[in-house]
Amino acid sequence: MDFTMLSQLTQLFGPSGSEELVAKFISTQVRPYCDELTTDTLGNLIVRRHGTGKRILIAAHMDEIGLMITHIDKKGFLRFAPLGGVHITNLIGQRVKFNNGRIGTIGVEKLEKPTDLKLEKLFLDIGASTQEEAEQLVQIGETVTFIGDFVESGSRIISKALDDRIGCFVAIEALKRTKSTHELAFVFTVQEEVGTRGAQTAAFALEPDLAIAVDVTLTGDTPKAHTMSVELGNGVGIKVLDRSMVTSPQIKRWMAAVATDKNIPFQWEILEFGGTDSGAIHLSRGGVPSGVLSIPTRYVHSPAEMLDKRDVEAAVDLLVALLESLEPQLALTQTPLLLPFA
Repeated sequence: MDFTMLSQLTQLFGPSGSEELVAKFISTQVRPYCDELTTDTLGNLIVRRHGTGKRILIAAHMDEIGLMITHIDKKGFLRFAPLGGVHITNLIGQRVKFNNGRIGTIGVEKLEKPTDLKLEKLFLDIGASTQEEAEQLVQIGETVTFIGDFVESGSRIISKALDDRIGCFVAIEALKRTKSTHELAFVFTVQEEVGTRGAQTAAFALEPDLAIAVDVTLTGDTPKAHTMSVELGNGVGIKVLDRSMVTSPQIKRWMAAVATDKNIPFQWEILEFGGTDSGAIHLSRGGVPSGVLSIPTRYVHSPAEMLDKRDVEAAVDLLVALLESLEPQLALTQTPLLLPFA
């Protein structure tokens, strides 16, 4: 599998609320493979492939975590607020980039003790000497993303914004390959990191019969990590539970059965915190049967997230197989609770 497109995706500027460059890039990639391409009011990119079967929504979010400038002091230092789940311990000394290419670095005030490290103790230095100079370069409300180059190391990839440009990559690759007869809507959503807002409006408008989100998940395979039965290189994750949803037994069994039939490696994923677009989608209107394909990723919400190419390949293979399944409605109609899902 060629990961050149992923390297381009990860390096695009796209914090929550400013996903336009990502949407434009994805549009150029998918236009030859779809019947209809639109952007809705919130900024979601909706890519349709017409068919005669079920209406299936595939969601992957375009936005990445970032920071928003809230104040400029008299010496030209900037204060900021987080966009999404930013880890304070990852910030000190990190370089960030504005949409116009300007670079800054994050510093910290003198701390009396380590427990004093709070967001209000941090500042952004863009090299300005005065408030007036800084205001000529930056405006209140501008956003920044973290700098994290795309690096391939054997089967591993390290980069910023793999959450969730990898989901976008998987969705694009599946769109190119699938020959599904169903009505497909690949939705590249906005503002997932600040409350799954794009997914909520898209699901309400599209009224899908079934939804599949593609997103990253944490792992339990680093030293003294939180106990979690997900590891890099062991296959795509099939979500069982996170803080935003409990996947129905029908959906889990359907996904696992297709993976088993196609000899696609997978692992059960239980995320004790966090959520995905499916959390919003499955609550839309009267409810939408929803599942999640999860890409195991280390160091999520850092400038150096890490994943394994083999898990990505498994995710693409399984998503294509699910979309080409002739009877995804079985996931909705079987009596599920008489058998274990695994």
